[in-house]
Amino acid sequence: MKLKITYVRSGIGRLPKQRATVAALGLRRLNHTVVHEATPQVLGMVKSIPHLLKVEELND
Repeated sequence: MKLKITYVRSGIGRLPKQRATVAALGLRRLNHTVVHEATPQVLGMVKSIPHLLKVEELND
């Protein structure tokens, strides 16, 4: 299973760790979308910043 992750809220004023998580997911600007495999590492990153992201499941 894959996840479609979209960056929908700005990281300005957020903790540096949260901004680093956004960058680690490969998100560069608002409304940027990336697709990742649903690994435990990616799920943990998404769970730590759900207020900044929109996540959709993609079935292969």
